[in-house]
Amino acid sequence: MVSPVRINKYLSEAGICSRREADRRIAEGFVTINGKKAEMGDRVFPGDKVMYGRTEVSKEESVILLAVNKPAGIVCTAEKRERDNIVDFVQYPKRIYPIGRLDKDSHGLILMTNQGDLVNKIMRGRNFHEKEYLVRVNREVTKEFLQKISQGVYLKELDTVTRPCQVEKVGRYTFRMVLTQGLNRQIRRMCEAFQYRVVDLKRVRIMNIKLGSLREGAYREVTKEEWETLQEMLQERG
Repeated sequence: MVSPVRINKYLSEAGICSRREADRRIAEGFVTINGKKAEMGDRVFPGDKVMYGRTEVSKEESVILLAVNKPAGIVCTAEKRERDNIVDFVQYPKRIYPIGRLDKDSHGLILMTNQGDLVNKIMRGRNFHEKEYLVRVNREVTKEFLQKISQGVYLKELDTVTRPCQVEKVGRYTFRMVLTQGLNRQIRRMCEAFQYRVVDLKRVRIMNIKLGSLREGAYREVTKEEWETLQEMLQERG
């Protein structure tokens, strides 16, 4: 017998929204179960009819997780009012949405899924999940610059200090950076703090999933091995 599932988890696993967003929409009376307004803590049993606004929700059993090579100019949102949203750009036949963001002006790896819980686990800042970038700037990369930027940078606009990070020079104007947080336009702001301007920003890895040779604008499903390793990493971090 299939066990009942809490309504917020049901909506999350159906790829509709995160649990937090589900709680908010339930409180607003936007969700119904068998014609009755859902309440926090309600459970969904097999055969129940769940409506999210005017849309009937069916739980997506199969997990979808895509690695996408986002071009510059595409916005990491599922918001249809954004003309250049990544969902319309990818045109995947099932409902998916991006995990986190990658600046419109940046390009490279973004993950997309139909699993709300997966989004929450990967985005949880306290878990220190790594994201790796190749950064090209307008001035020569010096040892002093790399040392300072790796130690944590005060960002005036956000009134916060960034976490220490790994950096490595890979060319005269290029360096590799591994972050464990995702502040708004973080790398660009960090560079600007030392009078450097980012010319090109490319994300090449999220946790264990690498961009590799995936061509720009294309996507691929993560491999079984990647998925299994990712699950292990998420469990380790809680």
